[in-house]
Amino acid sequence: MLVLGLETSCDETGVALYDSERGLLADALFSQIDLHRAYGGVVPELASRDHVKRMLPLIRQTLAEADCVATDIDAIAYTAGPGLVGALLVGASCAQALAFAWDIPALGVHHMEGHLLAPMLEENPPQFPFVALLVSGGHTQLVRVDGIGQYELLGETLDDAAGEAFDKTAKMMGMQYPGGPEISKAAMQGVAGRFVFPRPMTDRPGLEFSFSGLKTSALNTWQQCRNAGDDSEQTRCDIALAFQQAVVETLTIKCKRALKQTGLKSLVIAGGVSANKALRASLESMLGDLRGHVYYARPEFCTDNGAMIAFAGCQRLQVGQKEDLSISVQARWPMEQLSGL
Repeated sequence: MLVLGLETSCDETGVALYDSERGLLADALFSQIDLHRAYGGVVPELASRDHVKRMLPLIRQTLAEADCVATDIDAIAYTAGPGLVGALLVGASCAQALAFAWDIPALGVHHMEGHLLAPMLEENPPQFPFVALLVSGGHTQLVRVDGIGQYELLGETLDDAAGEAFDKTAKMMGMQYPGGPEISKAAMQGVAGRFVFPRPMTDRPGLEFSFSGLKTSALNTWQQCRNAGDDSEQTRCDIALAFQQAVVETLTIKCKRALKQTGLKSLVIAGGVSANKALRASLESMLGDLRGHVYYARPEFCTDNGAMIAFAGCQRLQVGQKEDLSISVQARWPMEQLSGL
């Protein structure tokens, strides 16, 4: 089965072709970072308009790269949520229009299920069951995964997601959007130990997260340094390092708890923050001590992309899941509502 995948949940337009026999044939992505950077964050209306502008050219580009034509495509998968409603509607309406024109089925895919399954595009994919850490700008969740669609939420953030905390902390210190890569880059030049921030909610049992207090600690420290006349680049780097260390250690502690609670030895990390090298190194070290394994997607498939949607959609389409031609998207969509295969 050859599936065309469309991703338009936020500020990246992704298109990909995935074949159930040959694997990923082609993918294309356009990032809107430069468009939104001037505003310090995503502007929903601008995001939607840019998706409209980019979608069809990217589809043509992907088909040409894979040496395919429209009649080769067996089905279309698109992101139906969660995400920005206007942006989601662009992908949904395009997918349903093409499905009608080409007389093929279409299926809306859960954005976070796409992220969760992205490591399965790699040469050494994880095997069920495993624990998944979904960590991005909008989500920080620990999930037990027993199969596609078989998800048990173990814990999630009570306020800011980890990626959101990265972005907000970077913005408070005058760094460019998106903040995650900027914090990571600055942290590489930081001096360890100059600042130490709390590891939120690690001093109590449970698998919940909270990052708003950590963000406030970083802000207060930055303001205190500025008031003392020290707003140097080195100070900014030192705070960035301390902040990243706190987030990474917090996530690692919670992942270790989840693995011990479930008795599993395999961990999948997915979402934009999973590309963070310090986080990967920390989790690999922890899993090494537990004699387990950690799995993640290549960096370009950690952020939003069409490949993960095409793959996730293909798995569901192959067992006969499809929908009518109505256009429906969901800004909020708990993964526990998904059906198993």
